[in-house]
Amino acid sequence: MNDPNLCQHLQAITQVKLSDEQVCEECIKHNQTWFHLRTCQTCGVTLCCDQSVNQHMTKHYHATQHPVIASAQPGERWLWCYPDEAFVEY
Repeated sequence: MNDPNLCQHLQAITQVKLSDEQVCEECIKHNQTWFHLRTCQTCGVTLCCDQSVNQHMTKHYHATQHPVIASAQPGERWLWCYPDEAFVEY
C-alpha cells in the first residue's frame, strides 16, 4: 500500500495475501462454527473474526503479534491493522 497517510504496518503490505480456505481451522478442530473469516498478512493463516464466538484471528494476533489482517469474505477488499487500529479498503 503506497499511501503516506497509512500506518507503517499497512504501508508494508505490497501484495495482499488471500486464501482459498473457507473454513476456520481452529473452529474445525473443536467442532465449532464461525461467522466471517480473516487472513493474516504475515503468515497467511485464515481464522474466524471477532463476530465469531471464539475470535480466533484476534487470539492469533495476541499470540504472534502479526499486525495486519485482510477480510477473506468474497466481495470484501479491506485490511485491518491491530496495533494501530487502522482500516483501509484496497
